[in-house]
Amino acid sequence: MIYLDNASTTFPKPPEVAETMARYLTEGGCNINRGGYAMAYRTEELVYETRQQLRDLFGGGDCREVIFTKNVTESLNVLLKGFLRPGDHVLVSAMEHNAVMRPLRQLEKTGVSFTRIPCRPDGALCLDALPGCLRENTRAVVMTHASNVCGTLLPAAEVGAFCRAHGLRFFLDAAQTAGVWPLDMEALGVDALAFTGHKGLLGPQGVGGFVLRQELAPEIDPLLSGGTGSLSHTEEVPPFLPDRFEPGTMNLPGILGLGAALSFLERTGLERIRAHELELTGRFLAGLGSLDPDGRKFRVAGRRNLTDRTGVVSLQALFADPAQVACALDAEFGIMTRVGLHCAPAAHQTLGTYPIGTIRFSFSWWNTPEEVDTALSALEELSREGRIWN
Repeated sequence: MIYLDNASTTFPKPPEVAETMARYLTEGGCNINRGGYAMAYRTEELVYETRQQLRDLFGGGDCREVIFTKNVTESLNVLLKGFLRPGDHVLVSAMEHNAVMRPLRQLEKTGVSFTRIPCRPDGALCLDALPGCLRENTRAVVMTHASNVCGTLLPAAEVGAFCRAHGLRFFLDAAQTAGVWPLDMEALGVDALAFTGHKGLLGPQGVGGFVLRQELAPEIDPLLSGGTGSLSHTEEVPPFLPDRFEPGTMNLPGILGLGAALSFLERTGLERIRAHELELTGRFLAGLGSLDPDGRKFRVAGRRNLTDRTGVVSLQALFADPAQVACALDAEFGIMTRVGLHCAPAAHQTLGTYPIGTIRFSFSWWNTPEEVDTALSALEELSREGRIWN
């Protein structure tokens, strides 16, 4: 079994993730903010420590600015639907995931509008197009930090500086970079950063969140409301963080598992993880060039080098439908990839891979050079004339 679908969710997880979650469920599975006893207080301390780990990872500051949700999609829904009002205009890149675009399409029906900042065929943002996209009613830029289709990094620092110069809020989708690339909200000029726990952060599914500047919180109406264990004498939503955005029972096993994953990241080092992933990516790209020097068998979406990119490589097989190739990779070679449009149709239109989509190979800390070589050998065998169709 060779797992190369890490851009969807990383696998495996550090062993301490499952151990921590199991320990909570068997030894201290109570709620926080409700119980007045030592077990509840200890669990609350562990959640606090996880908040601090995340806040440190994303730029330091008050850990109350870390809000837990189920995933990056929920985080972006909270931010977009809570911040934007009828008549507002927002800028997005041409590489966005549907986690951004579908909420915006919903908001469009209420009078919110958006403009796509154009990107080049390799996924790079056209920075010089930013001023021409502005309108008098533009309130924010919402942008992915890296494409989930081709791995190209978008220039967050430059966009953040543009937002500061024009009085705009900047929301960054860090689903593909958190845990691999350094993210300093202050340095990048980010007002709210949305993350998910199950990708580069190496945590379990079902836990994510966002980090926002304290002064931004009153500008965002909570998407959900309910019991928090605080201010229980009133039926109004608490105005303070994190309670303003965290109603109901939290995914405590997931949060504590994420905390264990963050400890693993701290020990291992983001730089080592990033270097390893890029080494595998370079090996894969070089191998593709060797087995198909004329580009008649495969077309790589985006860049064929390691400049400003993550460990994600998408390609089209010019000899067969991508779904057939992905199915054969799994059935015959035990290689797991992702196939299709990857919930990012606008990105595929930019890259020229719409509507067929691509086969996506995404590497993580746990993959090896030998696995990369096996994937390349499998592609070579499948690309032999008539191989897939027979």
